[in-house]
Amino acid sequence: MEAHAMNSIAQTNNSENPLSEKMQYFLRRYHVSRILRSANAYKRRGFPVLSIFLVAFSTAFTHRSFFMQMCLNRSAVPFAKDTFYRFMNSCHIHWRRFTTLLAATIIHSTIAPLTSADRVNVLILDDSIYHRARSQKVELLAHLYDHARKEFSCGFRMLTLCWSDGNTLLPVSHTLLSTEHPKNRLCASSERVDARSNGGKVRKLAQKKATEVMLCLLQEAKEAAIPARHVLFDTWFCSPASLLSVHELGYEVVAMAKKTQKVHYLHGGVMQDVKAIYRKHQKRRSRSKYLLSVEAAVRKGEASIPVRLVFVRNRNNRKDWLVLVTTDMGLTEEEVIRIYGKRWGIEVFFKACKSYLRLEKDCRAVSYDAMTAHVSIVLTRYMFLAVEQRESKDERSWGELFYLLMDELPDICLAEAVRLLVSVFAERLLEWTMLAEQEVQEQLEDFLDELSSLLSQKLRKCA
Repeated sequence: MEAHAMNSIAQTNNSENPLSEKMQYFLRRYHVSRILRSANAYKRRGFPVLSIFLVAFSTAFTHRSFFMQMCLNRSAVPFAKDTFYRFMNSCHIHWRRFTTLLAATIIHSTIAPLTSADRVNVLILDDSIYHRARSQKVELLAHLYDHARKEFSCGFRMLTLCWSDGNTLLPVSHTLLSTEHPKNRLCASSERVDARSNGGKVRKLAQKKATEVMLCLLQEAKEAAIPARHVLFDTWFCSPASLLSVHELGYEVVAMAKKTQKVHYLHGGVMQDVKAIYRKHQKRRSRSKYLLSVEAAVRKGEASIPVRLVFVRNRNNRKDWLVLVTTDMGLTEEEVIRIYGKRWGIEVFFKACKSYLRLEKDCRAVSYDAMTAHVSIVLTRYMFLAVEQRESKDERSWGELFYLLMDELPDICLAEAVRLLVSVFAERLLEWTMLAEQEVQEQLEDFLDELSSLLSQKLRKCA
């Protein structure tokens, strides 16, 4: 009688989750299992790597960490917690290769067919502080200055390379930069990691300058055949050495130049800074999109390439001006301004990852490998949302799209809670020996009839 009564209530509701179906379709469509193998993520024993990855991938859409999922819904996690932690802490998985290959697959199979061949594709480089406050034992944790908050904080500079066609932005690769100065490093690298392994190599890369790591990310994107001609970045990475190095890789640069006396351009046979160049020329009048455009050159040692300097008004201060620099001399001034405007997409990316995709909330590990894996999974979540937005032609913001994709989860959580209450109710009814099985079933049916129609349907569906 007890078994019959309990079978009238659904024990699980896993197959009815449309979000889970969307995520599984995304993983199948872009062959994520194969890409994981290419990144050296192999099944050694036990559960498939893809099933572990799916659990980590879905945590942001459930508002639960992996630990809370283990506690509250053990049936949704088919493996032990040690299996998950071994996967996240593995020093053998090449996570930069994984995200780069996944982004390349999405671009070639989904975005490229929807994009005109004449559209300018770009790679965007920028960094953002990955905060790890109150975590003094985190590997390679550094004391950094946060320019957004105007204060020092503990964490990493998350240097990220993204691809964009102007409509869709996809993260390609990243590196959690520590610092090249040992005195600003709060915790040293683990000595147990073999320097020849991928974990040892990424730790070494994290202690280099951002301009050196930038070239490494661009080279990997080029090897993955990600289609882009221009590289965009702000004043932080804009220097004559960077312009020359990126140009040698085969990319053209559109960047925001520094307004400083320390950076000089060859103009009129004289090495001078942008302020001096601006003062010597007559500005365009009326309501032109730009104030001044001049041709110059950047020089580093014996190497030299021509550049175009485009001076524009600062929209935040009409009395001030900004200067864009490009190595593509075939671009007009209007095209330089338009192409650089695509850099704003990476700012939206950082905001979405921190506000919705739990970039700084889900991971509390002290291992550098686990943090690298976590950020790579967050980048995959963003790719998932980007594809959904592009194919549905959804003009809503990332926040609205995020909540749209997870709107089924609160109902499922509520249904699960009510199911547990009904289970307790059924057990208490069975303690009454005078009640027959048919009477218990009638009591349960009356209880379900009193619930809302939506919740009642969900509980009866799997009965």
